[in-house]
Amino acid sequence: MSESDALSTARRVLVGVSGSPGSLAALCLAAGEARRRGAELWPVLAWEPPGGDPLARRSPAASHLIPEWERLARERLLAALCGVFGSADTGRAGQALVARGAPGRALVEIADRDDDLLVVGTGRRGLLRRALRPSVGRYCLAHATCSVLAVPPSPLEAALAAAHRRNTWRLRLDTRDLEKEFETVPPES
Repeated sequence: MSESDALSTARRVLVGVSGSPGSLAALCLAAGEARRRGAELWPVLAWEPPGGDPLARRSPAASHLIPEWERLARERLLAALCGVFGSADTGRAGQALVARGAPGRALVEIADRDDDLLVVGTGRRGLLRRALRPSVGRYCLAHATCSVLAVPPSPLEAALAAAHRRNTWRLRLDTRDLEKEFETVPPES
């Protein structure tokens, strides 16, 4: 981040982006909030080396892979922006960032102004996933000094995940349940 970015007094809407369906929904909502507030949009993708920074510091091979991992993170952020906006241009002032560090901590450190709005997706989390990986949304809600908007997962996402599990296990798929789920989803405006 340059000095002019650090000295900017414009209001910001920061959004955590990972490429997941929940983060893409959060990116869409954040773009709308930035437009409504007349604020800059700052999509942020935070990444860590596999196993975390402590393991990467101990492994000499990891130091050679860090530039590659950062390149992959930039590509993932670009793919998310292109998937939502059709190009890397968000249509708003601001800056897309790739930050190295634990996602929750990185987002909270970047959203350091009182008038910032931090938008995060809250994906569906089973017991195993909750035990293995801490929730970025919960971390941000607990530690951010600015306002945080947590975007819940779409009910359609759960229905599609259930259909995928049934396909994986080669179980019969009852499409009536999917039809009900599609009926509950409001149309896009």
